[in-house]
Amino acid sequence: MAGTRTRSIVTLIIAVAAVIAALTLVGDIREVRDRLGGFAWATFAAALALALANYALRFVRWQGYLRTRQLAVPLGESALVFVAGFSMAVTPGKLGELIKSYLLRQLVGIPIARSASVVIAERVSDLIALLCLAVIGVAIYGVAVEVVVACAAVIAIGLAIILWRALGVWLIELITTPRRLAGLRPKLLEVYDGLAALSRPRVLAWSTLLSVAAWTCEGLGFAIIVGGFPGASVDVGMALLIYAATTIAGALSFLPGGLGVTEGAMTLLLVKNAVGVDRGTATTATILTRLATLWFAVLLGAVALVIARRRAAAAEAAQAGPG
Repeated sequence: MAGTRTRSIVTLIIAVAAVIAALTLVGDIREVRDRLGGFAWATFAAALALALANYALRFVRWQGYLRTRQLAVPLGESALVFVAGFSMAVTPGKLGELIKSYLLRQLVGIPIARSASVVIAERVSDLIALLCLAVIGVAIYGVAVEVVVACAAVIAIGLAIILWRALGVWLIELITTPRRLAGLRPKLLEVYDGLAALSRPRVLAWSTLLSVAAWTCEGLGFAIIVGGFPGASVDVGMALLIYAATTIAGALSFLPGGLGVTEGAMTLLLVKNAVGVDRGTATTATILTRLATLWFAVLLGAVALVIARRRAAAAEAAQAGPG
């Protein structure tokens, strides 16, 4: 347990260092300090509130997925596990959020293979929702077309694999051809079938609507933060396009938390498409946006993860008994 916590802390430190380094390359840190002097901090508080709205809507989706998969989880444990997953937001592609499946097994005894499809379906729904926002923005503004088209192609391929069972099963069989991986085939097929069930049109429709609403909240927070700088502004539609496109690009880069990719692209697009925004303002707005979204979530998740692990340890001790 102690070793795992140490590795988590080291990973977080490295991630923070990486994002600071990336942002320093984009803009002068002294410019950031100067811009903060005139920033309206009430807008940052508003962005945090909108981030919480994002989490609430995604929790409703999480609950809906659990019900669809007929996984009975008490509301308190469900909320704790959901938030604890945020602690892994800085892992490549957010794959570390599969820790939620581990916690569900420890807290309520649900096998990992049964719940893993829910965690993966969340990421699929997020990408589709962000793509919807980006496509609408491209249709209106004609900005970041190449990025959005490339991301759309990757997401479309992923959906095809999920919905075309013969292709999905063939890929799993191919991956598990080596003898040392053959034992994983039944579990991977179980996860795949669960993911396919959560990607049926009816389920995909309501989950995508919730996801679009959730990510719109954070996109609005981004626009509000930009407006917190004197003389700076960005159209809401443009803000949603920039936020969605750069978030997708960061996720598909498979860098931890999209670090560097998301920040760099967000800064460049702001300079080109916002009003009254120079490089220093764009860099500062990007830093604040990531603090209000990514790092705020990681902080909440870290607290929830500590609580969840303590509950899991207590439950395991209780089951072991006095002997």
